Amino acid sequence: MEVKHICCIGAGYVGGPTCSVIASKCPEVKVTVVDLSKERIDAWNSPNFNLPIYEPGLAEVVKKCRGVNLFFSTDVTAGIREADLIFISVNTPTKTFGMGKGRAADLKYIEAAARKIAEVAVGEKVVVEKSTVPVRAAESIQRILSANTRKGCAFEVLSNPEFLAEGSAVEDLLSPDRVLIGGEQTKTGLAAMSKLSWVYEHWIPKKCIILTNTWSSELSKLAANAFLAQRISSINSISAVCEATGADVAEVSHAIGMDSRIGSRFLQASLGFGGSCFQKDVLNLVYLCEALNLPEVAAYWQQVIDMNDFQKRRFASKVVNCLFNTVTDKKIAILGFAFKKDTGDTRESPSIYICKYLMEEGANLKIYDPKVEKQQILMELNHPSICDDPEKVDRLVTIHSDPYEALQGTHAFVVCTEWDEFKNYDYRRVYDTMLKPAFAFDGRRILDCKKLLQLGFQVEVIGRKNWLNGMYHD
Repeated sequence: MEVKHICCIGAGYVGGPTCSVIASKCPEVKVTVVDLSKERIDAWNSPNFNLPIYEPGLAEVVKKCRGVNLFFSTDVTAGIREADLIFISVNTPTKTFGMGKGRAADLKYIEAAARKIAEVAVGEKVVVEKSTVPVRAAESIQRILSANTRKGCAFEVLSNPEFLAEGSAVEDLLSPDRVLIGGEQTKTGLAAMSKLSWVYEHWIPKKCIILTNTWSSELSKLAANAFLAQRISSINSISAVCEATGADVAEVSHAIGMDSRIGSRFLQASLGFGGSCFQKDVLNLVYLCEALNLPEVAAYWQQVIDMNDFQKRRFASKVVNCLFNTVTDKKIAILGFAFKKDTGDTRESPSIYICKYLMEEGANLKIYDPKVEKQQILMELNHPSICDDPEKVDRLVTIHSDPYEALQGTHAFVVCTEWDEFKNYDYRRVYDTMLKPAFAFDGRRILDCKKLLQLGFQVEVIGRKNWLNGMYHD
């Protein structure tokens, strides 16, 4: 069952961390991560370990293995030819045009990887789809490989979806709840599944490795993310009710989370979910259900997306309403641009949409994030779906590297990402430099509202009625 060489096509958020951990746990296996982007590979190979993605603990893992049994290269052909087992970990964005626009996954990178494998591979290969893909994608990969198989080549295609949460990806890889491997229930398919299982068994108990058929594996990934996204949208819908009635969503979520049948995880009200997977996977599920003529099921899951969009629009409207129904030419500090703390990833970040809505109202935005680069922020805000006028972004947006500089002279600040450092700022200093009345909008429920109220801030917290400002007692 031994695997001597592993190649991963794609050096992004999934491929890089996954293969780094595999290399650290399987010292006898050579692991090569390949990518067409020289800039990305150079970052993985940087002497000071300034990696292209930020994940707690990742740099330490890479330091341990890089140059020993972990390598990063742009030579895709050599990586494929040498490998016994090939991960496909390329991007699968949502289509922006054509059939399935806005819902279906764009599989052009998956197809390109499969065709490259078919073109250059020699001998027997186990090909593993690691990217998040719609159901039956493995079948498409198998068809491409089978149609282009040359003499002396043989391929088995497996599904091995990732269940990583950005910000805790290394820990998720080291101690996963489960590892899911799907494949054809044939002699060669089962043998391929055993090979991949052997890799994971180096550090993961065999009871946590689940073997299924290919379709079950693919659908389980979409369903898992859809269920998590549903919980977030559910508690966010309750946060709107709390603000209208005087209930506190933190107290409500604590009460229902104590029910052992429900549990407490993913019940924290916020501006909504973001990241590369939740929205994309739910939309893939919606598209799949529509294609399977299950409109009621599609409508059910579409509502999870609709509620997420509603939460962001609702909070942006709260900012405008509290600032006397206009933010035109007012300065508003945006604290946090990553979609969650402990990552530099901005994909589908709620902060992007808060900025979009406020820019549409003419607000001047002063943005600070401890990990997201200026170029990344400007790229997101200049996307045609966010702002079709680059001059508007240049005119209305300023990126700051110092939080106190971003907060100085503003009418309000909005917490969009739950970075721990935001809890510890000198808010007396902040209050003294802001225009009065000074507004604090906590979209992540991380600030000490009692302290802010005592300092003189007008405080608005998601999931809690604003009358608390005028009726606060020790």
